[in-house]
Amino acid sequence: MENRNDTLVVSVDAKEYLQESAKWSKILAIIGFVGIGIMVVIAFFMGIIATFVSPEVSAMRSFPSGIFTILYLLMAGIYYLPVYYLYKYATDTKKALVSNDSELLEAGLEKLKSHHKFLGIMMLVLLSIYALLFVIAIFAGIFAAANY
Repeated sequence: MENRNDTLVVSVDAKEYLQESAKWSKILAIIGFVGIGIMVVIAFFMGIIATFVSPEVSAMRSFPSGIFTILYLLMAGIYYLPVYYLYKYATDTKKALVSNDSELLEAGLEKLKSHHKFLGIMMLVLLSIYALLFVIAIFAGIFAAANY
């Protein structure tokens, strides 16, 4: 980072907004960590549950039980990073506002930027996958109609 002598004065209202934002962000991050923990627990039980489901009820038995464990662990791993960034934003911002530390506030805001950037990239990836699946579904429908 470059050193600048620019001064930013944070008004009392802005401080209150940042404190409120940090408080709610911390709550959301903690809920996110709990959700990730539940995902990890479910990951290990999905394989066991899949073996007990009767083949008439579900197609789950046609997949190896380890696939579900791997998928849930992968999802938990993907969710960890934005939740971590949100938590760091909340804690750094709260500390910065208490101690009037502009460098710590900057670090907190950088984590918020990283959180939003990660979510934006994930959204673009998911929208691309949805668009691809939509196109595949259209071609599958055309192919099925042509062979009917």
